[in-house]
Amino acid sequence: MCFRYRAQPSMAEKQSAFTELKLSQRFRSGTSLQDAVVVITGASSGLGKECAQVFHSAGARLVLCGRDGSRLEQVIEELVSGPQTQGKQTHTPKKVVFDLADTNAVHKAALDILACYGHVDVLINNAGISYRGNILDTHLSVQRSVMETNYFGPVALTQALLPSMVQRRSGHIVVISSVQGKVAIPYRSAYTASKHATQAYFDCLRAEIDQHRIPVTVISPGYIKTNISINAVTGDGSKHGVLDKTTASGWEPRDVALAVLRAVSLKSKDVVLAGPVPTLAVYLRTLWPALFFKIMSSRARKEQKNTHKNE
Repeated sequence: MCFRYRAQPSMAEKQSAFTELKLSQRFRSGTSLQDAVVVITGASSGLGKECAQVFHSAGARLVLCGRDGSRLEQVIEELVSGPQTQGKQTHTPKKVVFDLADTNAVHKAALDILACYGHVDVLINNAGISYRGNILDTHLSVQRSVMETNYFGPVALTQALLPSMVQRRSGHIVVISSVQGKVAIPYRSAYTASKHATQAYFDCLRAEIDQHRIPVTVISPGYIKTNISINAVTGDGSKHGVLDKTTASGWEPRDVALAVLRAVSLKSKDVVLAGPVPTLAVYLRTLWPALFFKIMSSRARKEQKNTHKNE
């Protein structure tokens, strides 16, 4: 791997370079993804786009999925025209355009995905939408909409592609969940509920298909520096339109994508990518729930007070 050094790099740049080197070194001991067929949903931006980059560099045959065909085409052009990884044969990605929230369209999309290479080695369920809002002011339609995209969509696509994996006794199911799928925080009800459901479903799936030698990986990142908070829906369905401070200071998408690559290579079962505080919260929720609930109530009051100040 070649690094370009600049005078006085920032701490973030040093950390990103170190993370990439460390992950790439550990990746070498795992399964090679050269020529593997990897499907990535939500591949037109954010973490999905970064996953496309790192899996393309690893030599995978990509099938990129999303709602916007032109943006997917742009990602493909960037990958094809980008620098080639030394010692790796890369492939021009294919695309399948569909809306994951429309479960009626998922079955046809699965057939289109299988038509690309005849099978799928790795399915990465990445597409999703976030939410910001007070439960009292949130329409039930918004709760359903978030659940359709974050839960029913990945479940429908997984179940549509799973039979072909079982038949081949080969494949790998990956889902990008969230730390909020393990602990619930206030004013994120629709999002955290969808991620809790996702965690539970794929934990069940892991146990049920272990006999078929198909691994299931749930990856639960903390905040990632993407536009997820800007594109988040609010209680009435409108866009949040704000880059939250926690999101702005989150993980670099490329570092998370490299962690996903490593998890796939090592066939990890459950991966939490978060700092010490969110990780502690996961354990606190189980070991000392009374204290956890008290902290969350305090957080809710504080956030409500800050919201009123900004009005």
